[in-house]
Amino acid sequence: MNLKCSNLSKYYNSKLIFKNLSFEINSPRTIAITGSNGSGKSTLIKILANLIKPSSGSFEFSVSEKIILPENIYKFTGLIAPYLSLYDELTGYENLLLFYNLKTGINKPTAGKIEIINSYFEKLDLVKAKNELVKNYSSGMKQRLKFAFAVMNNPSVLLLDEPTSNLDSKGVSVFFEIINSLKDEKLIIIATNDENEKSICDSNINIEDYK
Repeated sequence: MNLKCSNLSKYYNSKLIFKNLSFEINSPRTIAITGSNGSGKSTLIKILANLIKPSSGSFEFSVSEKIILPENIYKFTGLIAPYLSLYDELTGYENLLLFYNLKTGINKPTAGKIEIINSYFEKLDLVKAKNELVKNYSSGMKQRLKFAFAVMNNPSVLLLDEPTSNLDSKGVSVFFEIINSLKDEKLIIIATNDENEKSICDSNINIEDYK
């Protein structure tokens, strides 16, 4: 997977968030997007996830020089972000099943799909809470469930916005274990100021250099 950003700029009304941000990276690689709070880290993640548009400039993901159309980016990416919502009136299992159906476009509950979903409840130490309503989950449990959302369909790219926020020590340990197992095969972009998160990255882009 290749990501190329060319002179990306973003304004909200007349307020500059960042301008002329350019870089190119190939997987496997893990990079940190750093900067002070409000500097635009989350904004960049939203742009790369195709949730919002840049004010100017462009970016593209490509595989073997074949460009991925913007409307298909979600098929190749996994996203963790504070602004992502879970369905509180569904169980954890129902949330993951719904998400998996949306990602794959396959609604039939196959044995393989059920096995994958159950494996992530085990990896993330959520087996006992699998059939509980998400509204009864702690913030750390919800963050672990979001992590399952991001990785369970084996995306080529992970876009992680403050991924260990709200996690307890067990959740943080599981997060780093899984990320380290994926580093050699994926493109991982982490918006963070956390020193532990930065330590697993190969390089760093300080978004405040593009003001």
